[in-house]
Amino acid sequence: MATPVKNFFKRGHFFVFVGLLLLASADTLRAEEHSLNQTVPPDATALYLPLILGIPVRDCPLTSDRAYELIPVDGPPADHPDDLHGDLNLALRGHTPVSATLGLIDINGPTDGDAPQLAGLFGDDRTPAFTSAHRVYGWDWSCGTDGCASPELTPQEVSLLGMAVNLTETVSFPSREAEIYGGGFKVLVLYAEEQRITLGYTRHDSVAPGYAVHLASICVDPNLLALYRQANTGGRGNLPGLHNGDVLGTARSPEVLVAVRDRGEFMDPRSRKDWWRGR
Repeated sequence: MATPVKNFFKRGHFFVFVGLLLLASADTLRAEEHSLNQTVPPDATALYLPLILGIPVRDCPLTSDRAYELIPVDGPPADHPDDLHGDLNLALRGHTPVSATLGLIDINGPTDGDAPQLAGLFGDDRTPAFTSAHRVYGWDWSCGTDGCASPELTPQEVSLLGMAVNLTETVSFPSREAEIYGGGFKVLVLYAEEQRITLGYTRHDSVAPGYAVHLASICVDPNLLALYRQANTGGRGNLPGLHNGDVLGTARSPEVLVAVRDRGEFMDPRSRKDWWRGR
């Protein structure tokens, strides 16, 4: 005759028990940021799954010896508060994991010979291993004062891509030849918080006129973050600018999440002809 312990496992009660323990612990495991595998538009009670699954993450540094500069914005400031702006703060939209090829893909159609090159994210200019694929949720500007996440997904098969990094590896941004301001400035910091950043490849305070890139699961350099916050509080007439190769932070986990946009539209970051030319 089976012992009570054996019956407990046999009937699957053990797994129910573990599930109840996880649910009971939800308050203590609440996210500091949204899960890397967020499956619905984010909410305030999302569990931070890396804490449960053991995915290594690290505390972000509080000091830095790097220096950054402000450059003038061309045109009016963003028309919504930065942390409530669905085009600047990608965390507001949320994303869902998808099953897709984790490698470069070939897409037909025209290409821009000076599109941002994603290999510029890394100091060794490598093509990294792709670790996860996601689709970002849309944004409904007619919802409330500042808009809200839409249940509709962006149309590309993949609009947010995980790339393998070494923990604490320095992170730059996708390189491009065109200057947006004298002195070699290539991008404008449109939004920054401790673990994510949004960059625009024009001097407009918007993702609409040209290319833009969202990076998440990084530690934004504290000096860059402080300068951005100062500029944001000061009215956004000037925002931080960066040169090709400038370090904007370090990896926080073994994966950095990257989204790339062209005139507001989310593009597929795996496209060889666009973002990985010659690879």
